[in-house]
Amino acid sequence: QAQLVESGGGLVQAGGSLKLSCVASGPVFESYAWFRQGPRKEREIVAATDKSAVTVYYTGAVKDRFFISVDRAKNILYLQMNNLRPEDTAVYYCAASEYFLGSYYSDQGRYSNWGQGTQVTVSS
Repeated sequence: QAQLVESGGGLVQAGGSLKLSCVASGPVFESYAWFRQGPRKEREIVAATDKSAVTVYYTGAVKDRFFISVDRAKNILYLQMNNLRPEDTAVYYCAASEYFLGSYYSDQGRYSNWGQGTQVTVSS
């Protein structure tokens, strides 16, 4: 049975950095993503990649600040978050699919495996 376990969230001042990790177990995943849900907001895509990093996507608000990567040997998904802003405050979720999603990377319904979420709070 597939399982995703996140870690690395916390409280950080604006301008600081955090690195989220998501340990995946179970089947081989082809696509990975990070989503987030801020206070009183809908869950949104942050970044996505296929297992080989051929296709990588970032939402405009985090481009050039956040970096998604996959350690295929350990099956760990990472999200390096730099220059954090108060508006980045949210619960961050990792997600994985056994299929290559291509242009459907932002479709939450296509990810059948989700982590429990980790809170990231950025103070001003």
